[in-house]
Amino acid sequence: MKLNLGACDRRIDGFVSVDIAEPADQIADLAALWPWPDASVDEVRAHDVIEHIGDCDHTGTVCSRCFNRDSSAFRTLLSFAPQRHPLGRIHFMNELHRVLKPGARATIETPNASRGAGFFQDPTHKSPWCLNSFQYFEAGSFAHNRLAKTYGITAAFRVVSLGESSYQDVHEQVWKITAILEAVK
Repeated sequence: MKLNLGACDRRIDGFVSVDIAEPADQIADLAALWPWPDASVDEVRAHDVIEHIGDCDHTGTVCSRCFNRDSSAFRTLLSFAPQRHPLGRIHFMNELHRVLKPGARATIETPNASRGAGFFQDPTHKSPWCLNSFQYFEAGSFAHNRLAKTYGITAAFRVVSLGESSYQDVHEQVWKITAILEAVK
């Protein structure tokens, strides 16, 4: 299976289009638990979607991503806690890693929040990304080795490529990051 996350009306041959609303082939809230089984996805395309995944609005409670799903503590809290992770970027990357098959690739495109107007121009953007954001999910990187466990990061990727490009929007230059990641399992 190949997924086109945040597809809206952008269809790609051979990919299942996924979004939070129609006209997607499959409706799914990517800020909640993803509906696909572990290691079931061959490829993911996520263009202009990760910046829309915000942090949870709950405080002082624990959601399904804060605890191991099989733990008794999680089962006890499940009925009380919202089904979203307090750290939306970590949740997205953990779920992406979970559903990808070993060695499967994801292509992510998002505005570069450290350059240009792209991230800040859209009032629905919730989580800023820059090139260095991806090092926290890169297997073997200093940030991943040192901080993944503390931050609750279970995702581990090999960065196949990471770069940026720009284009002139109506009034300002917009910079985009393109990351091609391979699931390390």
